[in-house]
Amino acid sequence: MAKKTVTLIVVPDHDAPVRRFQLERSFLRHAALGAGAAGVLLLAAVVHYFALVREASENRLLRDENLTLRTQLKSIRERMEHIGATLERVERFDQKLRAVTLLSDPQRNLALGPTAGEPGVTPAPSAETEFTRPGSASETPRNLASKLDKLSESATRQEKSLQELQSYFLDQKSRLASTPSVWPARGWVTSDFGQRLDPYTAERVMHEGLDIAAPHGKDVLAPSDGTVIFAGLEGGYGNVLVIDHGYGVKTRYGHLSKLEVKTGDRVKRGQLVGAVGNTGRSTGPHLHYEVRVGGIPENPRKFILEE
Repeated sequence: MAKKTVTLIVVPDHDAPVRRFQLERSFLRHAALGAGAAGVLLLAAVVHYFALVREASENRLLRDENLTLRTQLKSIRERMEHIGATLERVERFDQKLRAVTLLSDPQRNLALGPTAGEPGVTPAPSAETEFTRPGSASETPRNLASKLDKLSESATRQEKSLQELQSYFLDQKSRLASTPSVWPARGWVTSDFGQRLDPYTAERVMHEGLDIAAPHGKDVLAPSDGTVIFAGLEGGYGNVLVIDHGYGVKTRYGHLSKLEVKTGDRVKRGQLVGAVGNTGRSTGPHLHYEVRVGGIPENPRKFILEE
């Protein structure tokens, strides 16, 4: 039968006697098992420790990221508030401009824009009330994305509206520049617009312009911007100049002694275009001045704004 004990011999370094110890094999087995279990527990503890350290490090990183995100979220919210408030001011200004210009806004179905206090009109939520709820559930990414979409839509709408207003004002600027609003020559009016006695036939006829008496050779100026569409002789009017100002408005200048521009030239308000004369059928030096709108003669005095 196998021995149930194991002899352990201890040999000292010096003259001490050799010692012998007898150990039960079962004890050694239990000791080995205990050591192995202790080693496993120690290894598990070490692994768990490092896992906790890693988790703590990740938690710290997550806290830092969370703090950064909260800071960025606050900054985004503040910028959204600022953009929303700016868009609100722009929209109010847009409505004021449309009220002044009487332009309608088909995108909002407005003519003058709703104002607070009007019966039947519920004011739209302002940018400030919509974007100033720090710490609320509205700051979720989904709600922020929805608000950003609304801001983008509002900004696009305002851009189109302002482009329309810009186009309107540019057109008005061009229209004003093209309106014959000043005297083409300085002198005295000897024959007004309307019915009169023809100086040659003594018959009552329609006089389609103004006759402005002035010294021979006196400057004739363009009353507004336009393009010369005729410069030459025309029957009883002698030397004639016709300027197209756009928008259906044309002006005619007759009996000129000299033409300073030619057909196709662009002219500006106040530019020299000719000189007072006595060409054609005329009783003395004067300028025959007409304004036609859509081909129909109009009283030139209606267009002259200066004294």
